[in-house]
Amino acid sequence: MGAGTEPDGSSRSDEEWERFLRESVAGTADAPKEPSARARGVANRLRAEPGREMEGRRGYPPARPRRRTGWYVAGLLASLVLLVVALAPGWAVDLFAGGDSPPLAAETARPTGAPPAEAARRPTTKEPFRGSPAASWASGAEGITVPEAGAVGWMSAAGVERALARSRDFLVASGLDRGVLRGERPDKAVALINPHQKDVQDLLKTAFRSPNEKNDPLLLFSRFQPSRTHLVGDVVKTRGRLTYREGERGALRVTADVTFVYPVSRADAGGDDEIVRTIVRRELVLSWDDPDKVITEPGTFSIVSYKYAMTNGGCGAPTGYFVPPFGTDRRADEAGAEVDPYDRSTPVVRGGPAADECGRATRS
Repeated sequence: MGAGTEPDGSSRSDEEWERFLRESVAGTADAPKEPSARARGVANRLRAEPGREMEGRRGYPPARPRRRTGWYVAGLLASLVLLVVALAPGWAVDLFAGGDSPPLAAETARPTGAPPAEAARRPTTKEPFRGSPAASWASGAEGITVPEAGAVGWMSAAGVERALARSRDFLVASGLDRGVLRGERPDKAVALINPHQKDVQDLLKTAFRSPNEKNDPLLLFSRFQPSRTHLVGDVVKTRGRLTYREGERGALRVTADVTFVYPVSRADAGGDDEIVRTIVRRELVLSWDDPDKVITEPGTFSIVSYKYAMTNGGCGAPTGYFVPPFGTDRRADEAGAEVDPYDRSTPVVRGGPAADECGRATRS
């Protein structure tokens, strides 16, 4: 018996109806419309048979909506960061930079300009270099770059290496030694100076006893009066370098150009945490002479020239000590020309700050 009847009267077998149903469900473009309830009965029978599932009924679970929570959180955090930077830039720098700035690479040549401006932040006893370019400088002798040694004049490469090391030793003994900074006599530094160099020896004899503009220990040594000034912390920041070349009569001529940053406070400050940074840049030219041509002693040098520039160290008559200005005393020290004490792009131009030439630091 036929499963159905075509419009022309012909009949369909069960197999043809089954094919018809499969093609209809699968969406065959030319499949005829379902003709009768008979077809629906066959479809129900096919569903009931095990292992035979109509492919047209297969489907996939609806896709889950993609969650965007991470983007929302990131956007919220970014907005908060911008708000904090806008309202409290100094605090934000401390928070995200961890206090100190990352260390700078060693200075191997004269820089082309002054270091960039820092966020205006007040120094503290725990962070005395806060808000200063010196925060990213090296500490102590590590900030003084010593070049690779080579033979020069009468000296071998090994001799030049020893002379460079002792030249740096002089800078450490004269500008970093804690006893010297507290006003003690710089015996270790003096021992490195040629004792037969009469002009310098005369300066040393007079400078500590009765200092004046011509014979001032500050021309070569950094000293603070302990009854007035207290060094904050155990670190002095430095930046500079040694260079060398052949000098007169085959001597090794070493040039030192180093800036020292000393954070200090009043000796009797008590609860007062006012911190001033005295900044001193020194340029020394040292001659390691051939003992066959110049009267000298082994392991000593002659001083060819010495110059220094200083800010926040006092502008009055020489006392043999730096005299940092605190409180209202700063106004008296702010009468000179403006000077950026961190600008190392030009040479030091004077031998020391005369009373009428004291520079006013644009930053400290």
